[in-house]
Amino acid sequence: MQRFLCVLMGVLGWSAFALGLVSPVEAAGPVKLSYSNFFPPTHIQSLLAEEWCREVEKRSNGAVVIDYYPAGTLTKAQDIYDGVVQRISDIGLSALGYTKGRFPILSGVDLPMGYTSGVQATTLANAVYAKFSPQEFADTKVLYFHAHGPGILHTAGKAVTSLDDLKGMKIRATGNSASVIKALGGNPVAMSMPDSYQSIQKGVVNGGIYPVETNKGWKMGEVVKYMTDTTAVAYTTTFFVVMNKTVWDGLSPEIQQVIVDVSQEWIPRHGQAWDESDAEGREFFLAQPDRKIVTLEPEEAQAWTQAMEPIFTEYEAECTKAGVDGQAVLEFMRETLAN
Repeated sequence: MQRFLCVLMGVLGWSAFALGLVSPVEAAGPVKLSYSNFFPPTHIQSLLAEEWCREVEKRSNGAVVIDYYPAGTLTKAQDIYDGVVQRISDIGLSALGYTKGRFPILSGVDLPMGYTSGVQATTLANAVYAKFSPQEFADTKVLYFHAHGPGILHTAGKAVTSLDDLKGMKIRATGNSASVIKALGGNPVAMSMPDSYQSIQKGVVNGGIYPVETNKGWKMGEVVKYMTDTTAVAYTTTFFVVMNKTVWDGLSPEIQQVIVDVSQEWIPRHGQAWDESDAEGREFFLAQPDRKIVTLEPEEAQAWTQAMEPIFTEYEAECTKAGVDGQAVLEFMRETLAN
């Protein structure tokens, strides 16, 4: 019986090889890959990443097996990209903002472009990469990008209806969102999301700027009372999914195609998931007592938009230092969002 099973396994393995599904190296056994992600295992974006792993395994008929490591258990968020380059993990998902200055072209997507949805931001991020083929990712194989919905202002003590209201207020903000708050006249305070809840609750800061999904995902809706609809200057955070280049080059063309196909299908799923999370965050916020959504008057929204100009000028200057045409990137993004 044991001999029969061995023969059967050998026949099945040879059949997969003969069909071209696996390379000669892969025919010896499944390719084992590791995937590092910083999102906690229960976060929808983490669940989607794990589903991606299982789908690749399924469509490769078991020729690929992927070990999934969420919550930064293999590499921390800021180390994930280098971890893929160094092959601490074969695949990695993290945010561009954790390696500030390293990705001059794609970081433009994180600017306050006035996003209205995660689908829109996700689509733009992948369009920018396809248009400019930036060399900043040359040391990995890019699989795809996704980006959260509009990052907007939330406050606890008072409603913000104008730039004058925001002046002097301490707002939890990091990375690109800190630049937004500074340009608007507020005082950005950098802190982790877990620390933000208590800081707002105790009055250490007066609020935060973040995507609406955070109201439920991090329970921030329990400590902020006002949501100012600042979509006119809404930013996003772009997330990458990349693979070690040597590992990619070692896969058969058939396996590579499976990974490309699944990745393309997952792009809209991530964007939609961000929007669904935003809807849940909005609902959670409004379910708390005495919560209010504030809408800026059109003239005020225009003033907020004009206040962002120094941020775009700075982006162009940083791109110039990196040998990149930042103006061309901005023009492409604006045209794409307008269509």
